[in-house]
Amino acid sequence: MAKQAVDAVVFDVGRVLYQWRLSALFEKIVDDPVRLEKVLGEVVTEEWHFEHDRGRPLADMVPERIALYPEYEAEIRAYAGRFNETIPGPVPGSHALVERLDERGVPLFAITNFGAEFWAGFVPTAPIFTRFRDIVVSGEECLAKPDPAIFALSAERFGHDPAAMLFIDDNLANIESARECGWQVHHFTEAEGLEHDLAARGLV
Repeated sequence: MAKQAVDAVVFDVGRVLYQWRLSALFEKIVDDPVRLEKVLGEVVTEEWHFEHDRGRPLADMVPERIALYPEYEAEIRAYAGRFNETIPGPVPGSHALVERLDERGVPLFAITNFGAEFWAGFVPTAPIFTRFRDIVVSGEECLAKPDPAIFALSAERFGHDPAAMLFIDDNLANIESARECGWQVHHFTEAEGLEHDLAARGLV
């Protein structure tokens, strides 16, 4: 059966367009493997970081965390001040697909779980986003995937029917939520698989 037509392609950012690992920063600054395990497993976790993605300001999060883990103040402050170092570079192959879609005139958008302050510091380093017509940033909206509300907001902002947009994300919960909201979806694992899907849809 032929795939439904796609009028616009909507990307996630972290782990789809750009690599993201908290360990990429902390492996540089923590020599003791036991301490590193504690930092990543308990102190500066993805779950805690997600509070910033949902809109909590660093000015609230950081002092609160330091009060809870005073002996890890240096690592917590490094998280806030050196966040771009948790993003080692592009996901291999993904930017080439963005460029090919853009060159074919396919409207490009993004929905990202990204803290507003970190986003402001990262975007100037990432020229690929000049190819995108609009980007919904969770920290700016105080809404985060997989909340269906962020998909409703995005559909309104982007101006396309969800059924005519392809949403690409590495997180299965986000994919399932988007599908339930009527979007076409691609569960991203690597660029080669995405390229095959885009080609099957006649987009690249």
